Amino acid sequence: MFDSHLVTAHGELRAERAATARRLIALGRYTGVRMAELGNTHQDWVVDDWELVAVEVATELGIGRQRASTEMAHGRTLIERLPRLAEVFLAGDLEYGHFTAIAARTALIVDPDLLGIVDERVAAQAPGWAARSRDRVAELVDWLVLEVDPEAIRVAKQRRAERRIDVTPAGNGLADVIGTADAADAAVFDKRLDELARTVCPNDPRSHAERRADALRALSEGATRLACMCGSAECPAGTAEAPAGSIVIHVLAEQATVEGDSETPGLLPGYGAIPAEQVRQMAARARCTPVPRPPALPTEPGYRPSARLADFVRARDLTCRWYGCNAPAEVSDIDHTVPWPAGVTHPSNTKLYCRTHHLVKTFYTGWSDIQGPDGSLTLISPAGRVYQSTPDGALFFPQLAARTGLLTRAQAPPPTPTRGLAMPTRARPRAHERAYRIARERALNRARAEANPPPF
Repeated sequence: MFDSHLVTAHGELRAERAATARRLIALGRYTGVRMAELGNTHQDWVVDDWELVAVEVATELGIGRQRASTEMAHGRTLIERLPRLAEVFLAGDLEYGHFTAIAARTALIVDPDLLGIVDERVAAQAPGWAARSRDRVAELVDWLVLEVDPEAIRVAKQRRAERRIDVTPAGNGLADVIGTADAADAAVFDKRLDELARTVCPNDPRSHAERRADALRALSEGATRLACMCGSAECPAGTAEAPAGSIVIHVLAEQATVEGDSETPGLLPGYGAIPAEQVRQMAARARCTPVPRPPALPTEPGYRPSARLADFVRARDLTCRWYGCNAPAEVSDIDHTVPWPAGVTHPSNTKLYCRTHHLVKTFYTGWSDIQGPDGSLTLISPAGRVYQSTPDGALFFPQLAARTGLLTRAQAPPPTPTRGLAMPTRARPRAHERAYRIARERALNRARAEANPPPF
C-alpha cells in the first residue's frame, strides 16, 4: 500500500513551491509599487531607489540585501516577463531552482512577442521537468530559445572564465579551500606545497598531507620553510622565516585562554570557534592587543574614534548592526548613532554599519536608530516598523555586552538641502547598465552566428 506519509510529503512539496511563488510575486508587486512611489529619482546614486527597496525588503524579512534584490527581480520577472510560467509555479508544478534557470536563460529576449512565445512553450512543458536537474532544464530552455530568438541564447561561459578559489568555514577551527585555477598555476602551487612540506625534519609528527595543509600559511606569508613541530632545540631543519606582511586577521579570545588557564575556545569571526590550544599557538606568533573594558572608554573629543574605541566596537559588534545584515567588521564603518557633533564619540553612540546601510541612514530620510548602553540597537523604518538588533560579539563573550554608559540622547540636526551631493554616484544608471549588458551579449551572439553560419 502506498504510504500516506509519502502522499503528505508530496503535497507539502507542492505547497512549498506555491508558497515560494506567492512570496516572489508579492515582493515583485511591492517593488513595483515602491519604485513608483520613489519616482526613480536617484538613478545615479550608488544606493539608488532599487537598492533602497532591497534594504526595506531585507530588513523586513531578515535576509541578506543581495538575496532580497535577487528575489525582487525574480518577482518582477514572474509578473512582467513570464506570467504563464508564474501560473505553473503558483500551482506547485515548478521547482524554485528550475525557475531561476528559466529566468536566466530567457533574460536576453527583448521582443515581447518572442518572449510570449517562449513563455507559453516553457509553461506547457515545465510540469514535466520536475525530476530533471537544473542543468538539464537550462539545456531544454536553451533549445526553445534557439528556435525562437537565436540572438538571445545564453552562451555558456568558458570553463577558464569560471576559475575561482573559495574559502568557507568548516567548523572546529578549520576551513575548506576549494577552487578551479589555471592548470599551469595549479601545478606550480601543488609542487610548492610539496616542497614546503618537505622542509621539516624526519621527526616532525605530522603526515605529509597535514604538512601540505599547514604549508598554506607559510606560502601566504612568503616563508621559505615550514616550521617544524618536532619540538627539538637541535632540529636540523632550523626555523621558518617569513617576512613581515600586511595581512591581518583578528581572533578574539579570553586572556585566560591565551595564558593557558582556560580551555574556552577563541573566535575567528566568520569561521567560528578556534580550539584553545590553537589559540595559544597563534598567540605565540601574533601581536596580542587587549580589548578595553567599557569603563576605560570615555567620551572622545573628535569625530574619528580612537584605535581603542574602534577595537572595542568591532569586537562587540563583529558585523554590520542593521537588522538582517551580516557584513563583517572589516568592511563596515563605525557610525555615530546620533550624528556627530550632536552625538558624541562614545561606545554607547557608535556601532558598525556596512557602507550601504551607512549611506541609507545618512542620505535617505525616514530611517532612525536608537542605541542602548549594552550595544543593543532599535531600528525604525520610514513606515514605523521596529527591528531589534543585538551585538554578535556579546553572544560569544557576554562581557562585551557590559553597559558602556547611559547617554542623554541628543536631537539629530535636520538634513541640509545639499546633503545628497555627497552621495557616491554610479558610472551609469542600473537600468542602462542592464540594457547595455543585454545588447552587448546579443551582439556577440549575432557576430558569432555570422562568423559561423549553419551548417556548423
